[in-house]
Amino acid sequence: MNEADALDIVQFAIWTVLTACGPAVGAAMLVGLAIALVQALTQIQEITLTFVPKIVAILLVVAFTGPYIGGQITAFSNVIFERIETGF
Repeated sequence: MNEADALDIVQFAIWTVLTACGPAVGAAMLVGLAIALVQALTQIQEITLTFVPKIVAILLVVAFTGPYIGGQITAFSNVIFERIETGF
């Protein structure tokens, strides 16, 4: 294994993490922005108003994008196992 192989694996790992967590982070960001806007307009500063909708949105997004997330992680695992099998 040389430096190019190590950098390739690290790059693929980072890309896998970003694509796997992207939908959940995006949903949390959109819901958080909407709740912040509602709180600013109504001046309601209830702390649970921000957390509960975010948690529900994240759970729903993860439930719907579970196969995609699993596919990304499986593809990464397959590449790593193939490199281990062939000796990098």
